[in-house]
Amino acid sequence: MNTMDQPAPFAGLDAGMLGMSQRLPPSNLQAEQALLGALLANNKAYERVSEFLAPEHFADAVNGRIFRAIQRRIEAGQLADVVTLRPEFEHSGLLDEVGGPAYLAQLLSAMIGIINAGEYGRMIHDAWLRRQLVDAGEEVVNRAYGAEPELDAKAQLEAAEQRLFDLAKDGGSEGGFVTFERALTDAVLAAERAFSTPGGVSGLSSGLRDFDAKTGGLHGSDLLILAGRPGMGKTALATKVAFGAAQALVREAQEKGEGVQPRGTVAIFSLEMSADQLATRLLSEASRISGDKIRRGDISQRDFDRFVEVSRELATLPLVIDDTPAITISALRTRCRRLKRTRGLEFIVVDYLQLMRPAAGTRPESRVLEISMITQGLKAIAKELAVPVMALSQLSRAVEQREDKRPQLSDLRESGSIEQDADMVMFVYRDEYYEAQRAPKQVAHESEDKFQEALNQWQQRMEAVHNRADLIIAKQRHGPTGTVPLFFEAEFTRFGDLDQAHIGHDGY
Repeated sequence: MNTMDQPAPFAGLDAGMLGMSQRLPPSNLQAEQALLGALLANNKAYERVSEFLAPEHFADAVNGRIFRAIQRRIEAGQLADVVTLRPEFEHSGLLDEVGGPAYLAQLLSAMIGIINAGEYGRMIHDAWLRRQLVDAGEEVVNRAYGAEPELDAKAQLEAAEQRLFDLAKDGGSEGGFVTFERALTDAVLAAERAFSTPGGVSGLSSGLRDFDAKTGGLHGSDLLILAGRPGMGKTALATKVAFGAAQALVREAQEKGEGVQPRGTVAIFSLEMSADQLATRLLSEASRISGDKIRRGDISQRDFDRFVEVSRELATLPLVIDDTPAITISALRTRCRRLKRTRGLEFIVVDYLQLMRPAAGTRPESRVLEISMITQGLKAIAKELAVPVMALSQLSRAVEQREDKRPQLSDLRESGSIEQDADMVMFVYRDEYYEAQRAPKQVAHESEDKFQEALNQWQQRMEAVHNRADLIIAKQRHGPTGTVPLFFEAEFTRFGDLDQAHIGHDGY
């Protein structure tokens, strides 16, 4: 047999690959023409597609331009038909390639029925979505072959997932109105939960009595921002709230009966501290043993036994920690979705916002835009998973330049996007931190009596603010703003409720 007649190796595979590459992108030109004909015949048909269809959804660019012209006239309250549109298209020469203005009359003959306009629109939108999926697939393949060498395989996975998420979020035509009756039912159920819960807490309890009283607890779909200058105790307060929420989930399960598991978990994304450092801080707070002594091993046998006993109690809490540094918003979303699906998820803490990165494959033009993408992503996660998300944030140094060190909304770094996207913005502030820096120092020419008087006044001010902290609620979409006084033990970095009635004894 002549070797020239033998089939080449992988010839079938090559033919198959060639066939795939020659396939045309999904489109439905008949549906496009039928819809345009229906719109030209009766402008009321536009109401059936106006909510989800846009000019860029048309596979044929000419049809997209015609739809845009129809859309512009109808939304301006004008008539859009063959007669009114003809002068515009004659002048622009847009229709020359498809037969001139006579193409408009051809569209009218392509119409099957005005009542089917909504169905035509959905077919066009579906074909557009599938074209986007084809583009996304090509992008994934090209990146995998090394089109963007700066993205490793893991980053490519995140970029692909982000692309699909954006397509599902922005390209989907689902959604729409909720009947007022349904909205009222949900509102009454929320009010019933608050009425039947001690303290009027309709959301998840934070473990802080006065905070829950002012906010009603932690509510699903809310983005909460907790900000403060370094040394104020942001992480300590956030872990206290996470700890309190986990305890509330356990209590709720125990009230339902023995053996009932908590309905979900609390997830802490610690970008600054490692998981064991965070666990040490939680143990220090719960056992009231100094974290510094724990690290140095400078504790007694009794303290160590207490430490181990408390660790066993904490191990039963539905609390998980992810200490991945510089995590991207897409990776955080993936892990939260997986946790929600496998174990349930009720609360997310992110420590802290400025250490996160936007989705892989995106290149924001500025730091402000980058932070905006992150806060919008966190708010989208809160809404999608229906859980509260608390994100910690830094404050700018502008605070240090003022006489009054209490933070304001304008002190948020990249404040525009953070303040806008958040449902609640809180600042943790401790006067004791700044008062300690104002300790009087005796100068050579100053008398001893004058120095002693200044020292006594400073000590009185220190006593007044000792073990006290303020949680300033600067913005709250669903309730009042104001200040929540808290108790703070610096030795254990421990926040708690302030006993206003017995301040001066224990203060706690």
